[in-house]
Amino acid sequence: MKLNIKRDETGQKYIEVDVSGYDLINNPVLNKGRSFTAEERIAFRLRGIVPPAYLPPSEIVDKNYQIVVNSPSDLERHIYLRNLQDRNETLFYALLDKYTEQIMPLVYTPTVGLACQKFGQIYRRARGVFISYPNRDYIDEILDHIHFDDTEVIVVSDGERILGLGDQGAGGMGIPIGKLSLYTGCAGIAPNKTLPIILDVGTDNQELLDDPLYLGWRHKRVRGQEYDDFVDKFVQAIKRRFPDVLLQWEDFAQNNALKLLNRYKDQLCTFNDDIQGTASIVVGALLSAINASGIPLEQQKITVVGAGSAGVGISNLIVDAMVDAGLSREAAYANIFLVDRFGLITDKVSSLDFQKPFVKQLENYPNWQFADNSNINLLETVQNVKATMLIGVCAQGGIFTRDVIDALSQNCPRPIVFPLSNPTEKAEANPHDVLDWTDGKAIVGTGTAFPLYDTGSGLRRIDQVNNSYIFPGIGLGVRAVNARRITDRMFLIAAKALAETSPSKNDPQANLLPPLKEVRAVSRHIAQAVAKEAVAAKLTNYDSLDEKTISNLIDEYMWAPVYLPYRKKI
Repeated sequence: MKLNIKRDETGQKYIEVDVSGYDLINNPVLNKGRSFTAEERIAFRLRGIVPPAYLPPSEIVDKNYQIVVNSPSDLERHIYLRNLQDRNETLFYALLDKYTEQIMPLVYTPTVGLACQKFGQIYRRARGVFISYPNRDYIDEILDHIHFDDTEVIVVSDGERILGLGDQGAGGMGIPIGKLSLYTGCAGIAPNKTLPIILDVGTDNQELLDDPLYLGWRHKRVRGQEYDDFVDKFVQAIKRRFPDVLLQWEDFAQNNALKLLNRYKDQLCTFNDDIQGTASIVVGALLSAINASGIPLEQQKITVVGAGSAGVGISNLIVDAMVDAGLSREAAYANIFLVDRFGLITDKVSSLDFQKPFVKQLENYPNWQFADNSNINLLETVQNVKATMLIGVCAQGGIFTRDVIDALSQNCPRPIVFPLSNPTEKAEANPHDVLDWTDGKAIVGTGTAFPLYDTGSGLRRIDQVNNSYIFPGIGLGVRAVNARRITDRMFLIAAKALAETSPSKNDPQANLLPPLKEVRAVSRHIAQAVAKEAVAAKLTNYDSLDEKTISNLIDEYMWAPVYLPYRKKI
């Protein structure tokens, strides 16, 4: 919907509103609940509709937080928060802003995974757009709704590879909803400018097809040329309806993720968060970990477990970072070792085209010891390559065993261990175990939230190496200067900007990443760097912009979860 924010003669912001009564309080972007002023209640015919007692926003935020805390389970907390968002967007984001570290795990990972699995059961109110295959010829009509007029950021999924949970069909809508909540909460993208979309091409999850509450198209997944044609219809419709939009691809299966990114990255402003966003946060955390590990980036021997689109995306950006640090590209490739379900990727096993640069020729490693050259397992890989860092994106819970971590610890004094898969049960290792096994020496980051770790002398936060530190800031930077494209280099720049905010920059014993309560400031710092790169790369309508002007554009673009005064539209 259109949100008409204006400034009065003193420069103060207000919103010009053309609805009243129930139309006003039933609009989640405009609803103020019990915080409408006396003047607004008169002007917008709210007397008798809104309870007479006024409550200031701060009190209502705390009241709702207590309701969340007192709810019996994380799923119930998620349901309550989603219902609050559907009633009152500003209040929802004020709650997320004040209690970021407590609320974010309920809005997104790990709770969102269960919410996707239960989406049909917990569905309450329409949010976003379901574009199903039978409606493929009506996409323009579906998107032609006044409510979507302000759309500037879209997150789209087809629900096939939701987190580490696999095919959730139309229930995967929980991911675009959650991601866009972070765009707003972490970076100030106004909620009326966001639109979650699910491309419903069926599901191969028989449990969902048999579920009477499943809300998607009851059909096996459409694949092949029919799938490609459907996605293309969607993209062309998006280009017609929202030519300047930022489109984020989310949780597509490996065989589609890279293909779609490569096909459309030069047609509109788009990126894949699983491939590029994940790579950026990992590189940002890795650059931060260098201070604590004592081993320069170009000397790190990195084993990446999970050689799909995410794992290869991470590896490619690490190569770019190493080259940026002065290493040759060939030497950078030689420092990274990909392990998939058949072990280390070498010339003795089959590999996919996008994995080719990382394939190791075994004849170059005559001193390696292993039981089977067609299946060099993770432990053998860590031992032979003398790995100093482990990255897990394979969704195989517990694959980083004590034997593996012990072998890693023999190669360096402070190994870096990133079990990044989510939800929690899919994490390659529990970070508490890794720290226990290494006497607290490991530098650990996870992809989802874990409890504080007891060091014996106090409690320590587990770094959440989660995309929420990256993609909101990239989106903010891109939208603030209206960039036409997102480039690979922007993700390296975002990673470096993130590393600049690291507490470990000044203290090797400190955390790699700032606490989540600071994520809005982190996003703004990343946005500044990304926007500067967009202008320098001639991807905006600005010939040049100085730092201060970019900063002002970002500040002006950012939305804050506060109730602005309302004035009746004349």
